[in-house]
Amino acid sequence: MAGKWCFVALLAVAVPAAAQSTPTGPAQAASTGSGQAYPVRPIRIIVPSMAGGGADIIGRALAQKLTERWGQQVIIDNRIGVVGAETAAHAAPDGYTILFTTSALTVRESVYRKLPYSTLRDFAPATEVLSQSNVVVAHPALPARTIQELIALAKAKPGELNFGSGGNGTSNHLAGELLRIMAGINVVHVPYKGVPQAIVDTLAGRMQFTFASPMSAPPHVKEGRLRLLAVTTPQRSRSLPDVPTVAESGVPGYEFSGWMGLLVPRATSQDAVRKLQQEIARIIFVPEMEQRLAAEAAEPVGSSPADFAAFLKADIARWTRVVREANIQVD
Repeated sequence: MAGKWCFVALLAVAVPAAAQSTPTGPAQAASTGSGQAYPVRPIRIIVPSMAGGGADIIGRALAQKLTERWGQQVIIDNRIGVVGAETAAHAAPDGYTILFTTSALTVRESVYRKLPYSTLRDFAPATEVLSQSNVVVAHPALPARTIQELIALAKAKPGELNFGSGGNGTSNHLAGELLRIMAGINVVHVPYKGVPQAIVDTLAGRMQFTFASPMSAPPHVKEGRLRLLAVTTPQRSRSLPDVPTVAESGVPGYEFSGWMGLLVPRATSQDAVRKLQQEIARIIFVPEMEQRLAAEAAEPVGSSPADFAAFLKADIARWTRVVREANIQVD
């Protein structure tokens, strides 16, 4: 079964050649298709998550840097969930409405039976901004200190171990289902209204393990209230170098990488898309921004529009297979 789920990562982790070779000064003028240089007026970045969350924090940092570089105000518009993506998809394709979203975009495309937009049809990908790991954490009373031991315990006690997530059909739910499928174990998913609630129940011992942000777990791990088993990315995290990956812990080929990226309405001019990608690639690789991303346990990417488009297509296909195999249904 593991071989069936051995996915090849399509993340483009190198800065595009154009971004590497272009000086950090103002970018070459781009056109919106009307003959005007882009941008000539304020820009709105829609963030489909709550203010104060990880995507909002990074989105505001990018907006500030774009404002400084372009001399035009770049504002953040928080519109939660499907509403945010739908608003961006149906906005005027003039380069002045941008969607800054997370892996929830491709997960929703795989899980929901009907959406008011199509990621692949209605958006033009600009760039994947960053890649971010999750961690697998367990209650200290669980007699498993590694993923191998967790799998062995689950096989010895089929159906008796529970794992929590931020809700049915969320990305960390699918990360757990991917582990269940690839490891061939029988564990029970318990959905919560958010990952913090799942962590609370894991701390209390009502949940055996859960998938969480690497920023939410370390304080509890340091206090001995949670045990850190693994990170979900193909390589170890720079912020947690001593923590093994799931793939090297007995599940070869396992990968769950959260991501954040920028997309625009489909008919937006390629000049505007190209300028946006190049500016973001410059911004995320300056030391100040790299440090800010590292604080969120994230790695800068800055991929080209073509690479990001290929990644989105593959990500949707991957999670669609997991959803079908796990028989996940969300109306």
